[in-house]
Amino acid sequence: MRYLIKRNLLIFFRDKSSVFFSLLAVFIIIGLYILFLGDMIVQGMGDMPGARFLMDSWIMSGLLAVTPITTSLGAMGTIIVDRKYGQYRDFAVSPLKRSTITGGYVISGFLISLILTLITFVLAEFYIVAYGGEFLSIRAALKVLGMILFTTAFASIMMFYIVSWFKSVNAYSAASTITGTLIGFLTGIYIPIGNLPGAVQTAIRLFPPSHSAVLFRKIMMEQAEKITFAGAPQQALEGFRLQMGIAFKVGDTILSSHGSFLYVLLFMVLFFVLSLFKIAKKEI
Repeated sequence: MRYLIKRNLLIFFRDKSSVFFSLLAVFIIIGLYILFLGDMIVQGMGDMPGARFLMDSWIMSGLLAVTPITTSLGAMGTIIVDRKYGQYRDFAVSPLKRSTITGGYVISGFLISLILTLITFVLAEFYIVAYGGEFLSIRAALKVLGMILFTTAFASIMMFYIVSWFKSVNAYSAASTITGTLIGFLTGIYIPIGNLPGAVQTAIRLFPPSHSAVLFRKIMMEQAEKITFAGAPQQALEGFRLQMGIAFKVGDTILSSHGSFLYVLLFMVLFFVLSLFKIAKKEI
């Protein structure tokens, strides 16, 4: 398995276009935010203290939820290429166990996504500080690193299962394009969830990566919220969180961080079990 993992890592990082397109959604979000979204949202907050710090933390925490999805999908493209050129068939008829082959793809996808997400996190922190914000405390940074590990594992398992259904490079490319286009909307980055119709809000709340975004935002925005909402009533903070997708309301109850975490964990287990079924049936 070690050889397969190393091979897949080298194939991905040698192909500069794969790396670029895996991060394309990230580049688009950053570009839109720098060009007009950031100023538009900050201006809409009036003279509230620390508004720029708050919104920079909001957009960068959203990026950390998006990056594992797009990079995992990009990393899993190795499966499609191997199928196209026959390498997958060679692996299948070799003495290697099918679980070993599958594990090589999943673990290499996890490592690729982890590396790129960690780089995104470091750059995000420097971006926030460059525009007047603050670095995360050690405690908060450790929480973010834990969340990166968790969301990267979830994204790798989910994307492995989804990619296993694709039989051609064209189908995979189309899925990558659609994912890169919609992921910013489905995690409430392009447009705050509170500005969307009720049906769309429900769809976002059902989308597991949007709960990852909630968890990242709660950690990374905590200090900025203390500055911006110092002295403000609790209702104002709760309204802001619901508007910006920092918290989700289910019925009359605001979902806790534990609830969002368990929701993502449930889907991770689901995709893991579904992948095991496909492996057992030799459909992967």
